[in-house]
Amino acid sequence: MAFKFEKLRVSQKALELSSLVHNVTREFPKEEMFILTSQIKRAADSVNLNIAEGSTGQSNKEFVKFLRYSLRSNIEVVSCIFIAKERDIISKENFDKIYSMSEEILTMISALIKRLENE
Repeated sequence: MAFKFEKLRVSQKALELSSLVHNVTREFPKEEMFILTSQIKRAADSVNLNIAEGSTGQSNKEFVKFLRYSLRSNIEVVSCIFIAKERDIISKENFDKIYSMSEEILTMISALIKRLENE
């Protein structure tokens, strides 16, 4: 593996979240394509992209900054699924999958931040 982020379990989990969101949003109505669909997909992608960008040969302090961006994007994904639930455009099963995965990612990012801050 050539890149540091490839070794991080949280990055792999964030990639899974991005794929899940991509597949789930295919079921969203067309009128949401440039609104909620676009927003949640960008947020889900941003979770992994910020982990990758922050891991690239920078100080722990700089990596933590990008992990916090990633954390915010993860929370944005959760907020988007609540909106989708309110608009009745996401199934309970898909809501629960995304929520659970986002919760797991939140825990993983928080633990990584704590570890980096203590090094």
